[in-house]
Amino acid sequence: MSDAPFNALLELKLLNTQLQCVEQSSSPYQKQIVSLQLITILWMCAEAAIALFAALRAHSVALLGFGADSGIELVSAFVVFLRFKKVSHLSEKRVARITGLSLFALATFILGNSILAFTNPGFRPQPSYPGIVLLISAAIVMPWLSSQKRTLAAKTSSGALKADAVQSSMCAYLAWIALGGLVVNAMFKMSWADPVPRYYFSR
Repeated sequence: MSDAPFNALLELKLLNTQLQCVEQSSSPYQKQIVSLQLITILWMCAEAAIALFAALRAHSVALLGFGADSGIELVSAFVVFLRFKKVSHLSEKRVARITGLSLFALATFILGNSILAFTNPGFRPQPSYPGIVLLISAAIVMPWLSSQKRTLAAKTSSGALKADAVQSSMCAYLAWIALGGLVVNAMFKMSWADPVPRYYFSR
């Protein structure tokens, strides 16, 4: 009697054991990534809500754009969260493609929003101190999130997480840019300063 079926069964069992070992060895990274993405999602929800609320009160184009940017970045973070939480059948390639498209959508939105704000004389933004506090907070938190994601992306070779790290980094840049316009408007009552930094950044 041939030993081929028995050998094949042993090889299959060995392969299954190896896969389990790989999964167990990567589980600490998976848990870290899931936790990090959950923090990002909660932060982006709060960031978007506060930014939009402050924007409506102050008629601030910079804050309105920042809130919308946060919404785009929230989608990216949520998709990566689903990928590593394994509650969906999203592949690494598909998630990387979605996060890449969200980066393109973010850049397109920034350009369109900035041109509209800069060329429309009807916008007269008022100073927004809650908005300034929010932007300072985002400028501190988002670089830390981006750094953590880049580190984990390198350890797991995840293109999706790396793209999401770029999203977090972009959020920090946008926070500093919007902050410049809001501070100038608050100090010197120059309403045109609200959208100007954002406009030149998008060029």
